[in-house]
Amino acid sequence: MALLDRESDWLPFTTQATLLSLNRSSLYYRPVGPDAEEIALKHRVDEIYTDRPFYGFRRMTAQLNQEGYPVNRKRVQRYIREMGIWGLAPGPQTSTRHPQHPVYPYLLNGVTPAYPNCVFR
Repeated sequence: MALLDRESDWLPFTTQATLLSLNRSSLYYRPVGPDAEEIALKHRVDEIYTDRPFYGFRRMTAQLNQEGYPVNRKRVQRYIREMGIWGLAPGPQTSTRHPQHPVYPYLLNGVTPAYPNCVFR
């Protein structure tokens, strides 16, 4: 992109793009920043999260709708994901075992079965 000379008279813009193996459509694109409403909404989401970090996106959506921001949960969920914040609720504990449950030994360790439904020691 830095190699392009947009004001060149002796080499057309299309030829420059072809020589650099660039698509012309990407050269004309100018990125558009977020609008003022989106910025205000993200600031309000951040304020709610700072005040109540245990709120998830559903409760935060309800809070914003009560305050007069007409948003749905998908929009709030996208903003939360973009901002890198999440609620303080504990996650699932799938790998921890219950301390009162017994641990059984694995009896087939180092044993190769000779045929189906038969294991020799």
